[in-house]
Amino acid sequence: MPDLLNSADVLLADAARRHAANARLREAGPVHLIALQSGEKGWLVTGHDAARAALNDVRLQGRTATVGNGRNMPDELRRAMNSHMLNVGPPDHTRLRRLVSAAFTRRRMEQMRPRIQRFTDDLLDATGTADSADLIAALALPLPLQVLTDLFGIPEEDSSAFHGWTNTLTSGALALDQLNAAAGQMIDYVRLLLDQKRRAPQPDLLSALVAVRDGEDRLNEDELTSMVFLLLTAGHETTVNLIGNGILTLLANPIELRRLRADPGLLPGAVEETLRYESPVQVALRFSTEPVELAGVLIPAGSTVLVSLLAANRDPGRFPDPDQVRLNRADNAQLAFGYGYHHCIGAPLARLEGVIAIGSLLARFPRLRLARPPETLRWRNSMIMHGLSELPVHLR
Repeated sequence: MPDLLNSADVLLADAARRHAANARLREAGPVHLIALQSGEKGWLVTGHDAARAALNDVRLQGRTATVGNGRNMPDELRRAMNSHMLNVGPPDHTRLRRLVSAAFTRRRMEQMRPRIQRFTDDLLDATGTADSADLIAALALPLPLQVLTDLFGIPEEDSSAFHGWTNTLTSGALALDQLNAAAGQMIDYVRLLLDQKRRAPQPDLLSALVAVRDGEDRLNEDELTSMVFLLLTAGHETTVNLIGNGILTLLANPIELRRLRADPGLLPGAVEETLRYESPVQVALRFSTEPVELAGVLIPAGSTVLVSLLAANRDPGRFPDPDQVRLNRADNAQLAFGYGYHHCIGAPLARLEGVIAIGSLLARFPRLRLARPPETLRWRNSMIMHGLSELPVHLR
């Protein structure tokens, strides 16, 4: 193995090559010096214990959803998109998470259940009598968009624009003018929408966030627009991958799929196992504010650290037979939603969408099967996301 691994060789490969490269790296150790796309050096964390320690270390500040990092993005735009809780540690993180939690409650998420079921049923109805479908386009992509537009009170006709912006902002190598254009358009729209919610509040999450913005202990304007960007991006792109990867994992493992069909009570565990097996997010980005020792490796201050959730979730030191799908896997401490104080605040909603979407799909189409071998499917070319570009199936 070369002394300095190129991050693109791992992060921009297809799923099979990503997993194979991660396995080789884990065998060599849990922390590795790598060459980033920028040409600078960074550190890739592949072991489960080291990843969990890194995710919960306040000396490693978040960069998972930082847009324009290392690029010549205008400062005003950078602040409007990156002043959220993933990019700070305590005490600012504690303040921001507390304020957002006041609007993003579990009760509000659970109230979404009937609407998520209705959205799912409508999407499955739309397949009509067709024998085949692309389940990314037919279900995994539109469902989170509909859920988020409903939750946030965004006009349905604007949902496709949000997909375009988030897809652009989470892609791999991107020209600076494209990045700035997408970021600027999204922030302009969010500001307009927030102004409308301020003038005429509705029973939706954006109105609740505006109320937090205008309260005594409040979000400032950059924190508000950044939080909207974070929740829309994290809630959309990751849930698309959760649903798509989950369906693929089940269809590619027919014995486990038969067990699930025979016992639908296994569905929550199935979602957890598919989150572990094909994590929706490849890496969580961190920046060391001071020297940090991880698994005996000293990481200097000022370093970029890529915590591989994908690699950690298949660490054989933590998960017996990690390359096998086991729907009833005990002690499934998967890191797909992060760990510690940065654990995903929207995890309950994402799990709910996954359970409803996958369960409804399997109940509706008892003969559902892949239309192509798993190894021929296309995966998104992304440094951050781990998800399919398409999922062609036979429905009947």
